[in-house]
Amino acid sequence: MNVAQEPAGLSPARRAAAVGTFDGVHRGHLQVIDAARKAGLRTTVVTFDPHPRAVLGREVELLVTLQRRLELLADAGVEDVLVLPFDERLAALSAEEFAEDVLRGIGTETVAAGETFRFGRGRDGDLALLARLGFDVRRVPLVENLSSSRVRELLHAGEPERAARLLGRPPEVEGIVVRGDGRGRELGFPTANLDVPEELLVPPDGVYAGAALDRRAAISIGTNPHFDGVERRVEAHLLDFDGDLYGERLLLEIWSSIREQRRFDSLEELVAAIGDDVVRTRAADRPG
Repeated sequence: MNVAQEPAGLSPARRAAAVGTFDGVHRGHLQVIDAARKAGLRTTVVTFDPHPRAVLGREVELLVTLQRRLELLADAGVEDVLVLPFDERLAALSAEEFAEDVLRGIGTETVAAGETFRFGRGRDGDLALLARLGFDVRRVPLVENLSSSRVRELLHAGEPERAARLLGRPPEVEGIVVRGDGRGRELGFPTANLDVPEELLVPPDGVYAGAALDRRAAISIGTNPHFDGVERRVEAHLLDFDGDLYGERLLLEIWSSIREQRRFDSLEELVAAIGDDVVRTRAADRPG
């Protein structure tokens, strides 16, 4: 998959462009991409980074990093991606300027987007405008409760299984493995501690069943109250794994909630609880 950050970075081609932020690349996004693919032209995604809402002063927690978004778009069969740096200059473009300079500029003939898609300065542009400008518009109907915002709501509510049904795969937490306190190894359950990008959404505190590196993983999110922790951490015990992951990028799939974080009456009770977490992780089903 070819990735460019300006229209000139893509080679000339007759294109069908799917346009949007595509945070999470959920089932609705895949429908937009499929609508573009059916045009029979070069399937291209036009997307933005950082998220427009963040630049315009509205807080947003991302479901995936840009790197992961691109990986998921490649998995969806996209041939080219134009990642437009969303800044004040881009935000100031009129809808007509965006359509002509960006979309027409990369050879777009067909545009696919959700039916409520808006673009351009003041969000003045819509699919009807693109049709008037001569583009073949593929309008993708919205599916109720299928959106990145809804996925965020479900994750904040501690419902990863329902979020997975919208995504078409388990939700994820991503980060670089860093050194922790080493307590997990001392207890017989070594963990990979993640440095998670601050813009990513992290599910509520608790212990979850999940997976990483094609292995099941018992995942702890929280401050580790048994040891009076104050720093919120994400750490994962990969089942049947013994290796050095320091410095590596790790994707954790979040499958289901096992229990809340809490303080135990003794270290023995904590070890027993972690052992039960592992048993329940082995029995968990992958959602999505």
